[in-house]
Amino acid sequence: MTRDLRKYAHQTNVRLIVGALFLIFVIGDGLIYYFYGKGAALLGLFCILAGLVPVILTMFVLVFLDWIRKRVDHD
Repeated sequence: MTRDLRKYAHQTNVRLIVGALFLIFVIGDGLIYYFYGKGAALLGLFCILAGLVPVILTMFVLVFLDWIRKRVDHD
């Protein structure tokens, strides 16, 4: 019986990312809504999304560079 450790690592990373996003959006913004109300929760959601923009852009650049590297190495 062989184990695909790369697949396991990828699966674990995806689960960690999904869990972190769940904590940030549902728990974090839910607590803001609970304690401060709807307006503050909407502003908190906006701030969370604005804070994630640099992370998403960085990930996009890294994925794009990896895609370029794979195309160059393949030829």
